[in-house]
Amino acid sequence: MTRRLLLSYLSLTLLVLLCLEVPFGYVYARGQMSRFTGNGQQAVVMLAEVLEEKVERRTATDLPELVASFARRTRSHVTVVDSQGKLLTDSRNALPAGTDLSTQPDIAAALRNRSNSGTRQDPVLGEAAFFATVPGASGATVRCVVRTSFPLTTVTSKVHDAWLALAAVGLGVLAAVALIALALARWITRPVRALEHATTQLADGTLEDLPATDLGPPELRRLASSFVRTATRLQHLLKAQHAFASEASHQLKTPLTALRLRLENFEPYLDPHARPSLDEAVEEVERLSRMVHGLLALARLENAATTPEATDLDSVVADRAAVWTAFAGEHYVDIVVAGPKIGRVRAIPGALDQIIDNLLSNALRVSPPETTITLATAWASGAPGTVELHVTDQGPGMTEEQRRRAFDRFWRASDADHEGTGLGLPIVKQLARASGGEVTLQAAPGGGLDAVVRLRTADAHRTAHPRRPRSAMRARQGAVPPLPTRSTVTTTARRDAGSGGPTPDDHGHSHADA
Repeated sequence: MTRRLLLSYLSLTLLVLLCLEVPFGYVYARGQMSRFTGNGQQAVVMLAEVLEEKVERRTATDLPELVASFARRTRSHVTVVDSQGKLLTDSRNALPAGTDLSTQPDIAAALRNRSNSGTRQDPVLGEAAFFATVPGASGATVRCVVRTSFPLTTVTSKVHDAWLALAAVGLGVLAAVALIALALARWITRPVRALEHATTQLADGTLEDLPATDLGPPELRRLASSFVRTATRLQHLLKAQHAFASEASHQLKTPLTALRLRLENFEPYLDPHARPSLDEAVEEVERLSRMVHGLLALARLENAATTPEATDLDSVVADRAAVWTAFAGEHYVDIVVAGPKIGRVRAIPGALDQIIDNLLSNALRVSPPETTITLATAWASGAPGTVELHVTDQGPGMTEEQRRRAFDRFWRASDADHEGTGLGLPIVKQLARASGGEVTLQAAPGGGLDAVVRLRTADAHRTAHPRRPRSAMRARQGAVPPLPTRSTVTTTARRDAGSGGPTPDDHGHSHADA
């Protein structure tokens, strides 16, 4: 904005200078030329009168000296011819005396008692000159003709000097206006810069430097005051909202645990026909407990200002695949690890574990028996320094509308089971965003859903090294070029489905299902 204001001030000043100086320069140039030609023509007329008198009295013996003296004083080239057009004298001795010049247009016109003047290239002077050809006559009788050429160098240099002076004055004015305009623009835009800085901080959730309300023009002062009031109130409302979500979720944990224990204590005293209802009530309490855990996780993410750190993506992928292998085997589902070695990526502490756990939990919930969940890494095409983590299932997938709404809190598809809380994918999105990345849902080739997490690398971009085949219990990985080779992580024994997946007690992270 400062540059735009400065440019506008300078443009306006330049326009004013052009409107003033250009006409003045042209008027000055024309005035100098008019004065120069007028003086020259007057001098030639006076010389012609003197020479005409000498020719009439036949005392022209000193004619060459007189012409040479005039030429030296005026730095001109003088040519004098008689009434027949024969050369009497030439100040530069360019032509011999007696040369017939009557055929030249200006001489011929002067012999008919008509003066002639103009500008032309004088071959003797070797430059542009103003010439005046004047007859020396008494009445209608022409006794001689005087042609004088004055070089235009003097008047041209004066005009050039005037233009240079005007340009210097214009540059000086522009420099002064630039300094004044810069100071004025910075004074005007200082509150705007402070507002921009404060707005950036407010968008990041850490407004520390409130803009000053006593700087700049009155309009910007009022704007700064309104912003300060709005930002302060918004921060207060956000803190109150976060505090309510965190405190309410925390306060609900103990009553939910007690409610579940009381429901389980009823089991020995209930009629067998009422036990299905008790099981459903316990399941709803467990679902509500998971929802509370999810709200607590989201509240911690929104309130925390954690800086992303370098995290080894390959080791986290291997660790989470090994943890989920046994549980996936209970559902007759395989987990496949594929893709090149990536190395370290930028992520907040613990984010990768929770992202993978939530995505695997969602994928496993919708995967039919005898299908595969693929956990793959890849370099992002067209985005240097960016990697992709894919969690792909072979379930029913989602429509485009469902994929668009999947990251809304508490949203669940109409045909989804009742185990999810609708908080898993919002947590994944919040974790990815806090780590400087993003997450998207895409339709997987051949059916199913492909959850793609994009993160920035912590190291410089390097050549991908394929994984070696990896078993369920060992961390050797590789691939066969040119495409990544899948290494299937399978279970050695399958058990009946029906148990829950990894829980916070299993690996230290909470999971809220989408």
